[in-house]
Amino acid sequence: MPKVSSVVVPYAAYLRVYEPLGAFPEPERGHWARYARRRERPSYQDELRRSLADLVPTPPVAVPVQESGDAFVLEVDGVLCVCPWRTRLRGWQALEEFGEELPPPVLDAVLPPVVRRQAALDYERWLARNPDARPWIRTATWQVPLNWFVLVADEERQYDKGTAEAPPVLRYRTPMVQARRRVARTLRTLRDTMEEGPLIDGLVDVGRWLEEFHPRSLVELDYGGLVHVLPAGELEDDHSAADVAEGVEALRLGDGAAAGEAYARLVERWRAVRDRRSAN
Repeated sequence: MPKVSSVVVPYAAYLRVYEPLGAFPEPERGHWARYARRRERPSYQDELRRSLADLVPTPPVAVPVQESGDAFVLEVDGVLCVCPWRTRLRGWQALEEFGEELPPPVLDAVLPPVVRRQAALDYERWLARNPDARPWIRTATWQVPLNWFVLVADEERQYDKGTAEAPPVLRYRTPMVQARRRVARTLRTLRDTMEEGPLIDGLVDVGRWLEEFHPRSLVELDYGGLVHVLPAGELEDDHSAADVAEGVEALRLGDGAAAGEAYARLVERWRAVRDRRSAN
């Protein structure tokens, strides 16, 4: 059996915000400045493997006991930008979503009720002391939510087919001001052309989350481990952000047929991923 550290976790995609170092208060700012000077820093796969390793003990550790001191780091136009992992906060939030997705017998087998109750109590106490806390990273399993594609444009797409030693990479990066502008424009179009529903609610939620960050931040949509699920040819031809933009523009112009065609392309592209999710 392979060690946890060698396992590729294939099912998670990420939406990340990188804030300028100056947006962090001291002493956290000093910590990230020192952290950024490290020669080697862990990857997103390392982050996810650590979470999976916590589920191995009996009873499992539903949420890390200590908050992570790790982050993803980028330099944007000469400015150091940081995306803290905040795995403890995200673990609590994921646990709430986990409970809504799995049938009770399966949930109890994976995370016993006593473990979930203790985690919920810990989160409630922590939240009382940190009412303004928010994660810098959002995670989606076996999909990239359509509302995430609204934030980016096809010309911001970065694709690397990878090598025998390195996996492929598919991601988008955009300035925060652009992401917010696209959310506002798309919301106007959707509200003018359709009833309130999950698509609008999801976009409102993402838009509110983005408002929590510094305006000079960078937004990154990363396919993460999904690159291991999508066949190479399909991955290279994946222009989902362009399809979403085309569909929204068609709605704005009142062209329902063109909007339907764009949506059909998205559905067909992601069917293989959904089928893999069902198989697991």
